[in-house]
Amino acid sequence: MWSVGQAQSWALALVVALGPIAAAFAQTGTSTSISLQGLMGQRAVVLIDGKLRTLNPGESNSGVRLISVGNGEATVEVNGRRELLRLGESQAQVGPGTGAGGSGNRLVIAPDGGGHFLLQGSINGQAARFMVDTGASLVAMGAAEAQRLGIDFRKGEIGYVQTANGTAPAYRVRVRSLRLGDIEFSDTEVLVSPQSMPFILLGNNVLSRFQMTRDADRMVLERKY
Repeated sequence: MWSVGQAQSWALALVVALGPIAAAFAQTGTSTSISLQGLMGQRAVVLIDGKLRTLNPGESNSGVRLISVGNGEATVEVNGRRELLRLGESQAQVGPGTGAGGSGNRLVIAPDGGGHFLLQGSINGQAARFMVDTGASLVAMGAAEAQRLGIDFRKGEIGYVQTANGTAPAYRVRVRSLRLGDIEFSDTEVLVSPQSMPFILLGNNVLSRFQMTRDADRMVLERKY
């Protein structure tokens, strides 16, 4: 049985309440506040610096371009970087040039309202939202997220994980690219659970490549290799 940690059990059992999601994007040293307020067919209703805007895919406003919408989520692009927004998620802070504050091989992540450390990144070039989970041995995600990212997980090695609802089958696969801000890892092992998960868990197979420290209430990750 593969151990994904207690945090996954919590994540698998978590029910995400609907509500606005906000993300801050760096723009020439300042940040733009963006909230996903709702979805209307293929259109997204977003709050950009306090002003409501309705965007169709491909449309831009105030430097924010809507790429696509899906099940309770929208992908936007700011300054050439794609970010995934979902209804009901907590606030994420995105600093200059990275999926969190910081630069180069260093990430600085502020906690959300619940004390969890969330950061933006991508898998195989598709925008993804991660939650730091030191209790998870591998990067882990739900099947729906894997399908959205184009991961054919059913061709992977099958095993079992312990969840809040007991033992469940899971698939171990490898992704060609996992990016956190400007930091990219290739050929990374990922565990896919058939159950729904609100976040992709950033497990120790990636976290072990960083030196992890705390600066006040923020988490600092500095790449070791």
